[in-house]
Amino acid sequence: MNRRDFSSLLAGAAGAGMGLTAAGGALAQGAPEEGKQYVRLQTPAPVTLSSPAKKIEVVEFFWYGCPACFAFEPTVEAWSKRLAADVQFRQVPFAFIGPLEHQKLFYALEEIGQREALQRRIFNAIHIENRRINTEADIVAFVTANGVDRAKFTDAWKSFGVNTKISRGKQFSNAYKIDGVPTVGIQGRFFTSPALAGGADRAVAVADFLIQRVRQNT
Repeated sequence: MNRRDFSSLLAGAAGAGMGLTAAGGALAQGAPEEGKQYVRLQTPAPVTLSSPAKKIEVVEFFWYGCPACFAFEPTVEAWSKRLAADVQFRQVPFAFIGPLEHQKLFYALEEIGQREALQRRIFNAIHIENRRINTEADIVAFVTANGVDRAKFTDAWKSFGVNTKISRGKQFSNAYKIDGVPTVGIQGRFFTSPALAGGADRAVAVADFLIQRVRQNT
C-alpha cells in the first residue's frame, strides 16, 4: 500500500489500490537489476544499530492495516529467522500510512517485551476477523484481552520513550524515501519489495542478494 492509496481509502474508496502488484514482473534470470527489482538510495539512510558488533541492518517497513503486509508477514517472518548471524532484522511501522495509534501500538508492545507475541494476532484480528483496532480504547481492550497487563501497557503508551521512537521512525522512513509498504531496506543503501521483485518469495531472494552486496561492499 502507498500513501496515495491510503488517502483514497480515507476518502471512502475502501480497499481501492491496496493490493500490491508485481511492478517489476518476474525476477529475471541471473542477478536482480537495479531500478527494476531493487532501488539503490542516492543518499544513504542512517543505520540505526547501536550494537558494537558489526551487523548488516535489514528493516521491513509495514502497516498493520495493509493487506499486502499481512500477506507478506509469514514469508518475512520465516525468512528473518534464517538470516545469518551478521544480519540484524527489525520491523518499523511506516510513519506515513495508517493511524498514529498503530505506530504507538507497535512501540508500546515493544517497550514491554510483548510485540513479537502479539504481532500475528494483531494482523489476524484486522484482516481475518475484520476487527477495528484504531483508537486507544480499541487497542487497550484488544491487548488486555490477549493477556497484556493493562497498567504496564498504558504506561508505555504514554511514555516519552514511545513518543521518541515514533519521531525517529518518521525520520527513518523519510530517509529511505519509500512511498509504500511492505518494503525491505538493507543497510541504508538499498530497498526492495514484493511489488518491485514480483512477489513475496522473490522479494526476500532479492534482499538476500543485496545483503551479499553489502558484505562485499559493492
